[in-house]
Parts: sequence; C-alpha cells; structure tokens
Amino acid sequence: EVLSEHTTRRKVSHEIELEEEDLKEICDEFKRIIARDGKEFPQDPYRQLEMAVEAVFLSWDNPRAKTYRRLNDIPEDLGTAVNVQMMVFGNRGERSGSGVGFTRNPATGEKHLYGEYLPQAQGEEVVAGTRTPLPVSQMKQQFPEIHAQLLDISERLEKLRRDMQDFEFTLEDGHLYMLQTRDGKRTGPAAVQIALDMLEEGLITPLEAILRVEADQLDQLLHPVFKDDDAVEIARGLPASPGAAVGKVVFSADDAEHWAGRGEKVILARPETTPDDIHGMEAAVAILTSRGGMTSHAAVVARGMGKCSVVGCESLRIDPKNKTIEWDGNRLNEGDVLSLDGTTGRVMLGAVEMVDTGGNRELLDRFMTLVGQVEAMGVRANADRPDQASIARDFGAIGIGLCRTEHMFFEEDRLPLMQQMILSDSLEKREEALAKLKKFQRKDFEGILEAMDGLPVTIRLLDPPLHEFLPPHENQVEKIQRLRQKGADQAEIRRQEEILKRIESLHEANPMLGHRGCRLGITYPEITRMQTQAIIEAACQLKKAGKNPVPEIMVPLVSMKGELANQAEVVRKTADEILAKQGVDLDYLVGTMIELPRACLVADELAEISEFFSFGTNDLTQTTFGFSRDDAVKFLGAYEKEKILAKDPFQTLDQSGVGQLVAMAVERGRQARGDIKVGICGEHGGDPASIEFCHGQKLDYVSCSPFRVPGARLASAHCSIREQSQSAGGDVPFRDR
Repeated sequence: EVLSEHTTRRKVSHEIELEEEDLKEICDEFKRIIARDGKEFPQDPYRQLEMAVEAVFLSWDNPRAKTYRRLNDIPEDLGTAVNVQMMVFGNRGERSGSGVGFTRNPATGEKHLYGEYLPQAQGEEVVAGTRTPLPVSQMKQQFPEIHAQLLDISERLEKLRRDMQDFEFTLEDGHLYMLQTRDGKRTGPAAVQIALDMLEEGLITPLEAILRVEADQLDQLLHPVFKDDDAVEIARGLPASPGAAVGKVVFSADDAEHWAGRGEKVILARPETTPDDIHGMEAAVAILTSRGGMTSHAAVVARGMGKCSVVGCESLRIDPKNKTIEWDGNRLNEGDVLSLDGTTGRVMLGAVEMVDTGGNRELLDRFMTLVGQVEAMGVRANADRPDQASIARDFGAIGIGLCRTEHMFFEEDRLPLMQQMILSDSLEKREEALAKLKKFQRKDFEGILEAMDGLPVTIRLLDPPLHEFLPPHENQVEKIQRLRQKGADQAEIRRQEEILKRIESLHEANPMLGHRGCRLGITYPEITRMQTQAIIEAACQLKKAGKNPVPEIMVPLVSMKGELANQAEVVRKTADEILAKQGVDLDYLVGTMIELPRACLVADELAEISEFFSFGTNDLTQTTFGFSRDDAVKFLGAYEKEKILAKDPFQTLDQSGVGQLVAMAVERGRQARGDIKVGICGEHGGDPASIEFCHGQKLDYVSCSPFRVPGARLASAHCSIREQSQSAGGDVPFRDR
C-alpha cells in the first residue's frame, strides 16, 4: 500500500522509477509499520541474520504452511531447514535482472525454455506478482549471451535431474547466477505429456513415467470448456492454469472460504495473491489476478491445485477494499458472476455454458495404455444410467461396482408411481404400482447391462427409507394450506392429507439406521421380487439378442445371516423361475453390501450365502465412528485442526478403525468361501491412499464415479509398481519417491 501510494503520487508505474528521496520516505514508513508491533528494525547485520533464520523455522507452523502440508500430504513432523548463501543483486543497473524458468512448459508440457524475467529487479518482485514480467524469450534480444547460457543450463539440468526443472536465476551486472533448481510443479496435461516425452527421449523408464503422474492430476485432462456462442469477454489475461470455471466473485481468502462453506462456487479475485491466501485459493473454483505473470504465486499455486486461473489481467482494476472490479467505466460487485477460461486467459461476464472436452483424450489414452500394462487390482464404476456406464467403460472400467436403483425412481415419470406404491394400503395395490414401475426398471437395466456387455454389473436393491420419496413434512403442510386457501377440490385436499398422514407414519428419529435396505425387502418382499424380475428379464432379453449380460444382485444393509438368507431366497427363487420360463441359461450372482460393523464380525456366516462382498465404505465409516456424514462437516475441520484426525475419514479411508473391520471381513469371508469376490463401492474407491489400502488387502476391485476411473487405475498401477519393486528387494524406481 505504501509503494502504491508513492507510485501514484509520482505518476509512475513501478517503484524502480521513484527518486532517492521517495525511497528514503518509503523506508521510514516501513520502519514505522514494523514499530507498531513494538519492535524496532534491527541495525546489527548479525541480528538481522539470526531473525531471518528464526523466521524460516517459525514459518513451519504458520497457517499457510499447515494448509500447504495438508493439501500435499506432507507429514507434520518432517521439519524444515535453512540455507544461508551469498546475495547477488538483480537491481544493480541496466545489465541486471531476475527471473524464474522452467525447462519445459509447466502448463502444456511442451519442450522449450519457459519463464519470465524482470530487468533491474530482485527475485521476489518476479514471483510476488507486483509487476508483470517479460517472457524469458525476450532475453534473446536484450541479453543474447545470457539467453544462450540459460538454454544450455536448462538442457544440462534435465539430463542431471531426469525431470522437468523449475529454477531461479539472477543477472548481476551482466553475470548469470543460478540460485536454485527443483522438480517443477505442473498441470495434469503437462505431467502426462512430459512423462511420455521423457520416456521417448530415453531419460526415464516406463515404470518411472507412470510414477511421474499423480492420480489426482488425471482429473485435469477431463476439464470442461466453454461454449462461446454468447460469451461477453470483458478482459483477457495470462492463461496461468487450464480449465473452465464459473462462480461468484469474492475479494478475500476468508470470504472465499466462508462462501464456499455454504455451498457457493466462488472465484477469488485479487490484485495478486500471497501465500496467506492459500486457504481461499483452495476453497475457490478459480483464481483471477490483475497483476503477476505465469510464474507468480497465483499461477504456480493454481497449477499445483489443478484449478483454473487467469493472472496479469491489467485492464481490470480489482479493489479488495471496496470489493469491486472496474473496467472501461463498468463495475462488478461482490457476488456477481464471472466465467474464467484458464486455457485462453479470457474473463467473461455472467455464467457461460460449459461443455465436456475430448481435447486431451488422445494424450490420456496413450498414457492409460502404459498404465494398463501394470495395474493389478481392477477398477469398476458407480453408475446408475447407461450413459454413465458407457463413459466408465470408455475410461477402462472393468464393470459396474454399484448401480443404485433408487436413483431411477426419482425421475418425473416414475416418482408418482413410487409414491402410489408407498401410499397403497394393500398388497394388491402395491403390486399394481410396482408392475408399472417394473417396466421402467427393466428398460434401465437393459441399457446398463448392454453398455457393459460382457462385464459384471452390481445392482443394489432398494436401499433408502421410503419417506425419501415423499415430500418433506413442512412442504406438504404448506401445500395443503395453499389448496384450502384457493378453495381447491375437496377430493384433492383429502388425497394430499393422506400423503401427509403417510409421511407422519414413516417418520423416523434416525432414518440412517431405520427402516431401509434389506429391512424394506423383508417387510415388503414384493419390492425385492419386482426388482429381481426387472433385472433378470432385462438380462434374458439381451441374452436372446446375442449379448452377454453379467448381473450381480446385491442386498444392502445386512447385519445378520438371517436377513441375507431371507432376501437371497426371494431373489434366487424369482430369478430361477424367470430363467426356467424363458429357457435362458444365465449366470448371475447374489451378494451383499458390507456397511455395518456387525456384518464385518460375522462375515464368515454371510459368506455361506453371499457370492460376493461389496464394502459400502461411506456407511461403514458412519456406523463405525458414529458420525453422520451430513452433519460431521460441522466439526471435522476442528478435529483435523486439533490433530484428532489426520484426514477426513469420508474422503480417505480410516485404516486403523474402519480398515481393520474391512480386513477382518475379507479374511473371514475368504475362509468360508474361497472364491468369494470382494470389492469396495464407496467413494473411497477413487482416493489414492484408500486404493493403496485395498491393494494391500488383495481386493478384486475398487469402484468409484466414472470420471475418477482413470485416476483410480493409475493409483492401482502405482501400488503394483511399488509392490513389485519391494518384492524384488529394490526400491521404487523413481528418484523422488
């Protein structure tokens, strides 16, 4: 703020244009700011050095460092270190400057020297984003010999380190000094491109190429793009991190975190970001800055997070104090909607429509061919529609691990029939409604089984409590009141009153542990029969058409052998009757979803009936911890902050508790039935750390949402490579494991 006030008063762009007296005033003001905290700026250089060293050690426990460690899975007890080295000055004159370089493009992976520099500037001015630097290619005109040196050093560094490098340099009075080098952060597409290119160049092995890409980075190859038809472009900045994002604009990291916490998608807009903004950058869907270049803090952090980012958009005046963005006489306020294109640098007004992209698909396919050669544990997908199943298969899924049949009942043409079934006061009326529902279910199952032709499809029988298919109590009360006020037909009012009575009768104090899952099927076996009929009839239809459907029927929320025996008998009797009647030879399995601690304890008993186990780790985590997944968000943040929990157990499987139950169930199940098939279908199936645990338990597969399939396959391949290396008595064939 002090620098901005002086440059504005002197009508200059940068502090380098200020006069000597200005700099003296600025230094005095800086000292007064420091003195506000009751400290005088030390004049003794040894004391300055001691404080600098202390500051580095103290930085380990500041909020931004803690956030960074959490985001990058860095252990809390690792510690940090201090380097003390000679200073060189990039602001010593016209033949001086500072810059940051990458041996390859960190956004795309292209092989060329990439970076930025500022003449007559120190290094912090390049990365802080307070000035917009020049591309390093311009050094060829201004400093041709230095540019040639950088090209040579860039190539030597890559051969030495065998990875893309991020380096810093200072030019002092015509002499080049290399300050540091490290493996460079890169986007997902760049990581894949660099790994494949370095493999072709002979710098790394195929196994190293696979290990060079993190599972989460593959998500970035599947980013959507904007449909440009009606886009109103208001500015264009530097395309710092690819992708497309739409959100409400906010102006501080705290506001970004707060708004995102209540479910809003936000874009964090700042003149430039600092490390203190990292929590807001994590919460935002995208980052926009008016200053800074492609190696500024905002650009580097956004790329590392895989978030869309546009930086150095100098035509926008971003004012965090007044929470506005101004350009050409126009203004945006906090909460207004923007669309950012991190691939082109465009900033657009309002919400621009997004479409899926196949732009990186060829690159992804090449890499996944490599991955497919080493992955051991299979990856299935959680899918409820034929189009989802097709996407999953296209990404290499070996089947469907979870098809949630209840999702099929919420569509507009089916929900009234479901409600009719729930409101029925006799078996005959329920079966009448179920017969109508069966037509829809059979069509759904035909589509999914056909999309996965030849691959297994695990179909879960109805799981949620019936009240979820009815309107909320308060909504129904309001609806009846409105009908009465309008003088509506009395028959319609009575019908709505009947719905209200049924809602009240179905009310449960704890529906998560109430009348749901297999308990519904035991109470209303006609529901289980209808769903089994729909599945088997759909499979028979496909079989007759020359297809190869592989249905696996799963009974949910089992905790006792008797429950499973009851439902398995209904399923097998119904299925066998249909197969005999239609004269079709069809292999199908009957199994159970393991999502209660008691089921893990009696897994050997369940395996006598069940032909497969599928761990529903979402509910198993809830019932093991006694946490409600919907409510735990209120306190899990405090648990992580106080180090009670290292990670959110709903994102990464709790190995010491929930994992112990899984391990016990797997062992007991296999003892009772040697050929039992075992997998997990909670969203933990897409988490790399959870996948590593599942690999260690020798599960047959993990299952996750379709777009997480490539990342899960890569995580599985990583596990296989590490296991092979350790069994061979060696170490992971990757320098920076």
